[in-house]
Amino acid sequence: MFHSFLCGLAVAAVSWSLPARGANTNINIVNFAFSPNTATINVNDTVTWTWVGSPHSSTSDTGLWDSGIFSAGHTFTREFTSAGSFPFHCTVHPFMTGTITVQSANIPPTVALTTPANGSVFAAPASFTLNAKASDSDGSVTNVQFLQGATVLGNSITPPYSASVSNLSAGSYTFSAVASDNGGSKATDTISISVVTPGPISLSASEFLPPASFQFSYSATVGLSYVVQRSPDLTQWTALNTNTAASGLVVFTDQSANGSQGFYRVGLLPNP
Repeated sequence: MFHSFLCGLAVAAVSWSLPARGANTNINIVNFAFSPNTATINVNDTVTWTWVGSPHSSTSDTGLWDSGIFSAGHTFTREFTSAGSFPFHCTVHPFMTGTITVQSANIPPTVALTTPANGSVFAAPASFTLNAKASDSDGSVTNVQFLQGATVLGNSITPPYSASVSNLSAGSYTFSAVASDNGGSKATDTISISVVTPGPISLSASEFLPPASFQFSYSATVGLSYVVQRSPDLTQWTALNTNTAASGLVVFTDQSANGSQGFYRVGLLPNP
């Protein structure tokens, strides 16, 4: 008798949330200086200039904005929607200068569990390897964490990304791979599998179908895979068919039976 393998139901989750609001950076305009005179922000962040001294302005060197000239207590805010370097000055005191550096927004990594396949069914006890592919278009993947439910199975920091699973008893299980990139973003892929206890295999309803076919049925456990073999003498066996059972009773027909004596057996294939 051969081993078995697991089949399950894949679960895909889709979530949605409001887009994150950009951060705000404050620059004070004191007498004869911007404080600080440089700031590094991300795309879609804002900068607010607050007048402490007067009269002064916040004016783009390239004409993108001009706050106008104001006195202490005034504020001016601008959102930066593209990456780049944005120098500015005070029109009243041109020696007062500053620069806003806008960094590109971090693109999250991508991750996909490649094995086992979503919806796999295994025979108990089940042992296998979780494998995942992960990439990051604007940086690097720093870690892939594997989980069984909420339990961490392991972390993999270099490809190939993988983790081992051992001796699962019959039941339903959910596994996840969580990829992290160098910018702090994460991505998750989740699958569910089933582990089942194989039922006994029995052959029945054998029948010769002239001129050269032989048919019989065998009991099976849905989702597990089986091999049908034939032998002329019970010593040398030839595989005729492999099949993943879709029902508890499988009908097999050997269309090359030649009418001479033959023996058939059905075995449960090992878990992949």
